[in-house]
Amino acid sequence: MLELIDVTKVYSGGKRAVDGVTLRLGPGLIGLLGPNGAGKSSLMRIAATVTRPTGGRVLFDGADAVTRPDPLRRALGYLPQDFGVYPQLTAREFLSYLAAVKGLSARSARRRIDELLELVNLTEAARRPLGGYSGGMLRRVGIAQTLLADPRVLIVDEPTAGLDPQERVRFRNLLSDLAAERVVLLSTHIVSDIESVAADIAIVAGGRLLRRGSPDELLRAVDGRVWELLVAPADVPRVQARHVVSRMVRTAAGVRVRVLAAASPGPGASPAPPDLEDAYLAVVTGSPLAVAR
Repeated sequence: MLELIDVTKVYSGGKRAVDGVTLRLGPGLIGLLGPNGAGKSSLMRIAATVTRPTGGRVLFDGADAVTRPDPLRRALGYLPQDFGVYPQLTAREFLSYLAAVKGLSARSARRRIDELLELVNLTEAARRPLGGYSGGMLRRVGIAQTLLADPRVLIVDEPTAGLDPQERVRFRNLLSDLAAERVVLLSTHIVSDIESVAADIAIVAGGRLLRRGSPDELLRAVDGRVWELLVAPADVPRVQARHVVSRMVRTAAGVRVRVLAAASPGPGASPAPPDLEDAYLAVVTGSPLAVAR
């Protein structure tokens, strides 16, 4: 069990990046969803004991992880948003170095590194210097290093940045499998990264936890309040001024607009089944539609 209790983080200059967040996390995957600048990375760094909170507590299995971080660090796999490498090392050398830091024996490390290189589809590039890797390949090395010591707690911050669509699917499926027996905390601003794998979603903005629930609970909050209508291009600004617009698609007949509204937004509007992006936008924009009926 990993617990963040009334956690705050205030940086020099008075910027409050995290504002009284409480999250209790057991085995399973929780998606931390929010726009850029919402405080997700600050919260993840606190959970990973990289930075200390200004206020509040972090507990791991009931013990204080702020004053005694080592038990959590030994059980942790952490992938920060900005992941650095030694460009002159190969992927295999880099992972071997990190395995030694984590205390793995040489034999165990070789076996584990072989498994992970195959898992992240880097076996053929394992002996190339990291300085020649693409951004997506470096992200895959980062994913591999989080799994070296078979962690009980996995914290990954925007892990799919730079990955192609096939790699994103592979990584989401991997996290889903890992979450069966581990705490997995995944932060992202991309709804599709978590909608198929997270049974528990926490939405944050402005450093605050705005809402937490299952995908079904979030969808119920906007059920019957999502509409689609076809408008002329010139009318799009008027619709945007009156409603939260979640999607626009230009067609030969006009612009098909998807909006959140308690009642029909105009002639020709038809109700649409809600998706998770509708629910997310209702919460982060402060729309009253986010309140479940």
